[in-house]
Amino acid sequence: MSQRVRAFTDGGCRGNPGPGGWGALLEYGKHRRELSGSAASTTNNQMELMAAIQALESLSRSCEVDLYTDSTYVQKGMKEWLKNWRKRGWKTAAGKPVKNAELWQRLDAAAQRHRVTWHWVKGHAGHAGNEAADRLANEAMDAQAAGAGG
Repeated sequence: MSQRVRAFTDGGCRGNPGPGGWGALLEYGKHRRELSGSAASTTNNQMELMAAIQALESLSRSCEVDLYTDSTYVQKGMKEWLKNWRKRGWKTAAGKPVKNAELWQRLDAAAQRHRVTWHWVKGHAGHAGNEAADRLANEAMDAQAAGAGG
């Protein structure tokens, strides 16, 4: 795992649920790659998860990844909650099914291919990587609203 990648991810939607988009900026050395996508009816949390999933799944080989998200849901989920969800068969401490379990499982599988360090950054606070991911997510939402999303 000699490659070190910085991934900046963001997701959002207009209405919750509503049309949504996600964006990811990946940086490796001097290389930059932008990814984005959208969904016609989704939630903010689903788009935040999808941004992280797509960032990690897009890497063709195992890497060391610094993943930056402005979503405490994603960051805490991966660092604090995931281990116990797995132990309890994807149930919360209250015994209820984990919301978005399919996406969490997909993110978990994608993260296991890499050595990921999860970083939380404050959204809309001038962090260049987060602002770029936010722009990509909003462009994807705009395309979805114009009928060109996907």
